[in-house]
Amino acid sequence: MNDRIMVATGLLAAMMVGLSIGPARVDAQVPPSSRDIEGIWNYSSLTPLERPAEFAGKEFLTPQEAAAFTRQVLERNDADRRDGSPDADLGRAYNDAWYDRGTRVATVYGKTRTSLLIDPPDGRLPALTADGQRRAAERAQARRDHPADGPEDRSLAERCLSFNAGPPMLPGPYNNYVHIFQFRDHIVIANEMIHDARVVPLDGRPHRAPSIRKWQGDSVGRWEGATLIVDTTNFTDKTAFRGASDRLHLVERFTRADANTLLYEFTVDDPSSFTKPWTVALPMAKSSDHIYEYACHEGNYALPDILRGARAQEKTDQRH
Repeated sequence: MNDRIMVATGLLAAMMVGLSIGPARVDAQVPPSSRDIEGIWNYSSLTPLERPAEFAGKEFLTPQEAAAFTRQVLERNDADRRDGSPDADLGRAYNDAWYDRGTRVATVYGKTRTSLLIDPPDGRLPALTADGQRRAAERAQARRDHPADGPEDRSLAERCLSFNAGPPMLPGPYNNYVHIFQFRDHIVIANEMIHDARVVPLDGRPHRAPSIRKWQGDSVGRWEGATLIVDTTNFTDKTAFRGASDRLHLVERFTRADANTLLYEFTVDDPSSFTKPWTVALPMAKSSDHIYEYACHEGNYALPDILRGARAQEKTDQRH
């Protein structure tokens, strides 16, 4: 996916409707270049969200440790290898050419991290609250009782509705690109995965009324020095990012670390789901690649085949 084709004329035209075209406003004390975050950014990374047990108590890796860990992850992720049982081979599904996980671990300000999670300090997700555990158990029970009565029972990824594109954004197996467009009073964050686009106003408007809920939440932005702050609320209860509820309050930070690096940080705050807030830091690399249109619904044979399989299984169960 290195030679990518941008199929976005219609998308860009749609995003420009109602937007004021021009450079983002810059305070006199902040160099204009530090607020230039426009472009295509690659956020693929081999670094896991949570710190692996082997690195417990260790926040950073030495160059030697980082090289060894990179080799291990690349070998483990190689979908073309033929070791293990036939079932294991079948479980790898696609050939390795379909994946684009990247080839490097995350380095922030010269230090190679053991996890994308930087807070809590142990690099692990906080525990779920009692309410969060209850909702997780209910979702698990619903999957067991009604795995495929209809398409609504399947995951948002299988239904081509949401998958790693956020907000917030996290690396996935492929399509780890985002295209940021800057206008005078808006920022547009267009993800390659499922071609989602957020239009974020920078004009000081408040959030929409709490009764208005959106898949990607309601985002408003502002500049603090050289950092773009994007504040998002009003999520639905269906997004459930990492078990979050519709009360999720997400704060994202975009900071131009250098000419080729955009530091992306986000904090998840949802007292009804997590015992404490948690924060991720993810470096994004400037890319000269282009972004493919992501066709997910088109030719999506998996979902109808899952439903057909469920009906066939029901007939088998009835005979027995």
